[in-house]
Amino acid sequence: MALILIRGENKTKILSAISDIERHGSLTLSTKPKVISAEFADSLVEQILKSKLKTHSNVATAFFVEEDTTLSILKIKQIHPPAHIVVVSPEYRGYDELKEKLTIAHDMDGYKSYRALNAGKIDYSVKGEKRYIQNNKLNSYLE
Repeated sequence: MALILIRGENKTKILSAISDIERHGSLTLSTKPKVISAEFADSLVEQILKSKLKTHSNVATAFFVEEDTTLSILKIKQIHPPAHIVVVSPEYRGYDELKEKLTIAHDMDGYKSYRALNAGKIDYSVKGEKRYIQNNKLNSYLE
């Protein structure tokens, strides 16, 4: 599992970046995005990049994805999200602190996964028996 940190100007850009990660990066979120302090996110990114940031963020979030760190980095390099995305690996000093902050942080309001809740399965009843059919092209947005 990889830990992803997103920082940006506003919440709309953050939510759009998360959506891009799921859609175009084909990464699967294993936790809901959590709100973290923008100042903490900026300082963590400065530690990772080992340089001062040109612009500071107003909003930041972090979450885990099911894919490993290397694959996550490669997938994120392929997309062009509207916010700054950093994959934080365990080798960085701030990893444990960020992971600890995620345990007490609140979920980000407005996040809605674009993926189907039922993973494309349809419940068919045939003569009183239920069947489940896998259909990867079907998207269901029901809650």
